[in-house]
Amino acid sequence: QVQLVESGGGLVQAGGSLRLSCAASGRTFSTNAVGWFRQAPGKEREFVAAIRWSSDSTYYAEFVKGRASISRDNAKNTVYLQMNSLKPEDTAVYYCAAGSIPRGVVLGLSSSGRYNYWGQGTQVTVSS
Repeated sequence: QVQLVESGGGLVQAGGSLRLSCAASGRTFSTNAVGWFRQAPGKEREFVAAIRWSSDSTYYAEFVKGRASISRDNAKNTVYLQMNSLKPEDTAVYYCAAGSIPRGVVLGLSSSGRYNYWGQGTQVTVSS
């Protein structure tokens, strides 16, 4: 079992920045990737960014490229999502997820269904 706890969400004005954290615990060795997803009311969950524990490669949804940066600290079992230039449409519950996702699978890291463990989410609200 893997436990994921998100933090760092809150209220921010448009154009502001926020850093989300995802602290993983438990059997993290059973996973090899962590992704960030978000879901706004009435909308489908969508991929934001992902990173593997053992790789420095990062992956982003087009709508956050240039505004978001995902990073990790393996010693702390923590993954971060830095978001800048926030827009009201970024308002959503942000979730981190972990899973064992084979390498070489096209779009594997961006598919929510491939992740086994999910955090409770942290609310991000961007005011205009």
